Amino acid sequence: MAPKKIRKSAISQKEALATFDLLCELYPNPKTELTYKGPFQLLIAVILSAQCTDAQVNKATPALFANYPTPEALMNAPLKKVEKLVHSCGFYRSKAKAIIKTSTDIVEKFNGKIPETLDELTTLAGVGRKTASVVLNQAFDIPAIAVDTHVLRVSQRLGWALTDTPEKVEMELRNLLPEELWGAVNGTLILHGRKICNARKPKCEVCPVQSDCRFYQSLIN
Repeated sequence: MAPKKIRKSAISQKEALATFDLLCELYPNPKTELTYKGPFQLLIAVILSAQCTDAQVNKATPALFANYPTPEALMNAPLKKVEKLVHSCGFYRSKAKAIIKTSTDIVEKFNGKIPETLDELTTLAGVGRKTASVVLNQAFDIPAIAVDTHVLRVSQRLGWALTDTPEKVEMELRNLLPEELWGAVNGTLILHGRKICNARKPKCEVCPVQSDCRFYQSLIN
């Protein structure tokens, strides 16, 4: 069930879209940096990416998928072998259990197919709204907003969101932005958060949207 609607952001949709246009020039056609083939591989890769870089996940998944290319194969995989294959992704014990259980859920609940709705995806073990939204966007081209730490931080700094939890920020962005832009906005904010709007030392001096940024304006005023 989706969170209840909350108050709107501090700025208008027109202002947000003007800022978004500038960011689009910097990050055209943003896509996930995870390497995958098909919805199943994407889902597993996103689960493994929690508190881990995409680059590190991309190093681990080729061997994992070579050994266990389908949900049916992974659900029956020996836990210790899966732990070894995903060890470099961090929290490998819990992640190994999660991807095996997720694969089991896919087979037993959905006949081996990755579900294509947020409500169904979030019934899978280890899959929250963020992971489900990434899969919907990237695998099925369905509009959804995945709020990770970058999206949350950039949204708050720009004044697009007033709250401080992923689900509430998601709903604020849904209220602010047209549905057809949800996927693109999501990827754009992630890239901006990684490359310029860092958590500790944001590169405000080279940011193309500094004049639109509530955070930057608060620093200079």
